[in-house]
Amino acid sequence: MTTLLGARQVTKIFGRGLLKKQRTIALEDFSLSIGSGQPMITSVVGESGSGKTTMARLLLGLESPTLGDVLYKGRDLRRLSPTEWRAFRRDVQAIFQDPFEVYNPFYKVDHVLTVPIAKFHLANSPGESRALMEKALQAVGLRSEETLGRYPHQLSGGQRQRVMVARALLVKPQLIIADEPVSMIDASLRATVLADLRQLNEEFGISFIYITHDVTTAYQISSNVIVLYSGSIMEAGDVELVIKQPQHPYTKLLVSSIPLPDPHHRWSDELPAPAFRERAGDNGGCKFASRCPYVTSGCRQKAPPLFQIDPHRAAACYLYQAHPLVQTEEMDKIFVQRRASDTGQPVAGGSLVEAG
Repeated sequence: MTTLLGARQVTKIFGRGLLKKQRTIALEDFSLSIGSGQPMITSVVGESGSGKTTMARLLLGLESPTLGDVLYKGRDLRRLSPTEWRAFRRDVQAIFQDPFEVYNPFYKVDHVLTVPIAKFHLANSPGESRALMEKALQAVGLRSEETLGRYPHQLSGGQRQRVMVARALLVKPQLIIADEPVSMIDASLRATVLADLRQLNEEFGISFIYITHDVTTAYQISSNVIVLYSGSIMEAGDVELVIKQPQHPYTKLLVSSIPLPDPHHRWSDELPAPAFRERAGDNGGCKFASRCPYVTSGCRQKAPPLFQIDPHRAAACYLYQAHPLVQTEEMDKIFVQRRASDTGQPVAGGSLVEAG
């Protein structure tokens, strides 16, 4: 399988302070490979500050890694020629979190659609351009007569986000990186936008990297999932295994935080983690050590590598040190090669509670 976009042992460090230099490791030793073959949806989940958005910006070429490489068809993004960079911008599109911030309030929403049409020479006449916009809007469930000609504030948050999905669809990308695409729209519209993403995956053969803090939507839409904590991979693999049968202590804590419609359910019963203290990872150990009920002295001395605990799942925890190692650059080998629709998971209207 040819790799379309990949991160190879990527680390991103941000520095701050003038007199007393401090550094923050936003992402550490991260690897991911997205092929140009069978389109899939891969989710990246984690709490705020886990490095999800930094990862997205690195994959989009908006940031450069401190260590490691981000590769487009085997070529380092930092060394692409203008022609290759143009091809990358067409093949890899983005959908961002805030569906209002990406618009210029002085322009009608048509502007976000006409710009890529003009930039990539997708139409030869105004009539052809209009037809392309109408087709893209129809693909995401919007009517052109109710959308075009309006200003951003005249559309709902869900409509604005679906216009951005239509914009990405216009250039026929191979991959869309969606960074928290439903977190800032009404809950009633989230299922609709998620259904749009799944439709693009199934009907147009587009792969997705779906970035979210919401474990439930990750389960609903993806076939594989990567769990990040403080910039490092904790667990990764088949979404059915990782979410429904979590093995890493942090994944267990993350899944146990999902609200259940049971007044007798107590979150604290799932994983009684100790109070938060300084991360052991700051001194080279496991970053989750200070919150882990299974911590040992070894966890505080050296960060655990990824262990393959199932054919389609790996976890970075010394609880599984008897299992074989998985090199981070080979992590995609544990992923299942299937579409989201092959899992039988609900997307519009379903939930992890119902499925589990």
